[in-house]
Amino acid sequence: MKFGVVQFPGSCDDLDALAAAGLVGDAELLWHGDRDLKGVDAVVIPGGFSYGDYLRAGAIARFSPAMESVIAFASEGGLVLGICNGFQVLCEAHLLPGALLGNANRRFTFRQLALQVVNADTPFTRACAAGEWLSIPAKHSWGRYYAAPDTLRAMAQSGQVVLRYAAEQNFNGSLEDIAGVCNEAQNVFGLMPHPEHAVDELTGSTDGLKIFESMVGVRDGVRA
Repeated sequence: MKFGVVQFPGSCDDLDALAAAGLVGDAELLWHGDRDLKGVDAVVIPGGFSYGDYLRAGAIARFSPAMESVIAFASEGGLVLGICNGFQVLCEAHLLPGALLGNANRRFTFRQLALQVVNADTPFTRACAAGEWLSIPAKHSWGRYYAAPDTLRAMAQSGQVVLRYAAEQNFNGSLEDIAGVCNEAQNVFGLMPHPEHAVDELTGSTDGLKIFESMVGVRDGVRA
């Protein structure tokens, strides 16, 4: 499987995402100003501060030439993973419902968190078991997930809520402890925690690798 990691001015976790994807497949960087996705099977929008987070986190990156191609790629069923700032970009691009607001604690926070897999039947969680707990770090100042009540109800009914924070670990104040969501077609997934920082025992956990392994399983027609 070939992963493409989009690199924006201000990306700071692009190389980490590249290395994580490279553990399960081929991976290369895609420049934000280039519309060519180079035939990748999956796209990763990494964490960081795309375009300096001016105006609003992810608001400028959403209009980059590469994102025009990512939107078309997603509409054709291509797998798209957005991590932290990438999650913000996908929401701004309307590839995912809702928005990410400033943390409830009003500060940048970095913590190792416990996340529960709510929906294990997505292309991004099929290497997990329903109800399984994952240990993955989060680091952000704008990660409070918000969606209108009607949207939240519809998302719950359609299985779009994929990950939730453990009790008392939701430092950003996300509604209903939501840590990660997918679109209705389940081929686009965004989460605030960083799975690319949980792929080696030296960093304390390899649970994040399951996200990337799940994507490969879908590509090869293997259900984990």
